Amino acid sequence: MTSRLKIDFVSDVSCPWCAVGLGALEAALERVAPDVTAELHFQPFELNPQMPPEGQDAFEHLNQKYGSTREQQAQSRAAIRARGAAVGFAFREEGRSRVYNTFDAHRLLHWAELEGADKQIALKKALLKACHTDGENPSDPALLVRLATESGLDPQRARAILESDEYAAETRERERLYTDAGIHSVPAIIIDNQHLISGGQPVEVFERALRQIAGAAPATLSAA
Repeated sequence: MTSRLKIDFVSDVSCPWCAVGLGALEAALERVAPDVTAELHFQPFELNPQMPPEGQDAFEHLNQKYGSTREQQAQSRAAIRARGAAVGFAFREEGRSRVYNTFDAHRLLHWAELEGADKQIALKKALLKACHTDGENPSDPALLVRLATESGLDPQRARAILESDEYAAETRERERLYTDAGIHSVPAIIIDNQHLISGGQPVEVFERALRQIAGAAPATLSAA
């Protein structure tokens, strides 16, 4: 008998560990198929909601936020590149040059979900690649329209959304829903509205959790 799980993947497209976590989750879902299948929804979370339109130098941003040196940041990038490569995601060796606001990207992802799960997944992956593989600006309307089009969405509709405040209230409401529930770092993977897996975990952690939850494991799972 096949078990079908609902998975809410709370994340920000500017978060490198979210790319790692998504790759690991998808690899785990391949391992547990066909016994376990999933309905995947991407939920919004902004790491830097106050980021101005022009963004901020990436080194400066991480130095101010964590006090990290250039050497420490380079070591962190190397570790993330290795984790990404293990799940099929390629990070730029030099990392991002700037960190940008991602609210408009989340608005488009909200719309994409309404258009179909396959389109939301395609857009999410395109945004992660644009940010972390190609070093592009996820707040650039032209880029967002192009990625929406490549993901099978209507470019004119995408442009109209970006030129208005459509889905802004809905996106803010969803952000509040998860922060009010205690989500303060991402990725946060919530399965069937009650089981939480935190962070960009290895494939094996996701696989074990999916099998346990599909088997009606009684305890809420939390992995740091």
